[in-house]
Amino acid sequence: MSKNRFLVHLAAVGMIVAAIVPAGAQSRAAPPPYAASPDLPDGWGYNSFERSRAVAPSAGRADNRPIWRNRGLFSSSSARPEADAYPRWDRPMEPRRSTVRPPAARAPAVRRAYAPAAPQRQTARRPKREFDPAFLPTEVAYDGTEAPGTIIIDTPSRYLYLVEPGGTARRYGVGVGRPGFQWAGEHRVTRKAEWPEWRPPAEMRKRQPGLPTMMPGGPRNPLGARALYLGSTLYRIHGSNEPWTIGHAVSSGCIRMRNQDVEDLYARVDVGTKVIVN
Repeated sequence: MSKNRFLVHLAAVGMIVAAIVPAGAQSRAAPPPYAASPDLPDGWGYNSFERSRAVAPSAGRADNRPIWRNRGLFSSSSARPEADAYPRWDRPMEPRRSTVRPPAARAPAVRRAYAPAAPQRQTARRPKREFDPAFLPTEVAYDGTEAPGTIIIDTPSRYLYLVEPGGTARRYGVGVGRPGFQWAGEHRVTRKAEWPEWRPPAEMRKRQPGLPTMMPGGPRNPLGARALYLGSTLYRIHGSNEPWTIGHAVSSGCIRMRNQDVEDLYARVDVGTKVIVN
């Protein structure tokens, strides 16, 4: 075969191949370009597990709908894309509706003027009332002429003495009549009573209208635990539930003692004992 003939045959074969191959070879070598969706920003990166939306050429589709393609591990031309979780950059974002309810209207706060705290009233503290130990019972010397067993009351010094044998006397502190109710004289013990009832005389109830006509004996009774009645008078030597008054002139004429002291005296004397009040 001559060279020229060979070239003719080669050219004929090339023309036949060119007529048959171009469509398929061109599609495999250079696929048609894909148009980026307007929903995707420039530089959108594809992840193998994320779905992207690429629009293939719409030739041959009557409805001109884009073909959604999945670029993940499991591809399916019929798969639909999931909702886009990212904002679309090419369109304005809609304002998000707040689900928080506005707070209820409140009355305007009233600004109060500062007022300093009122100073606390300084109340005078009443001194604690205590029994003066100077009036506790004690043994003292006695050089008088009265016989043992005699009771001597020294009103100015607020002491009661019980004369004892051997030139001694037992001394007790007492409370005496306030000014205008003090008295002096000599009497005898005509009666003794334990936890006596109290019957204020009419004169006392007239001066103090709130007094009862009779109060039974007991710890609240002003006559205390014991009473020694003096003759036919209204005066007595009696106990008291107010021991802090011993040593003071506070009574209406009676001689008062601490309850424990009058109990001791009560046990040492008998009815008929001589009582001298100075």
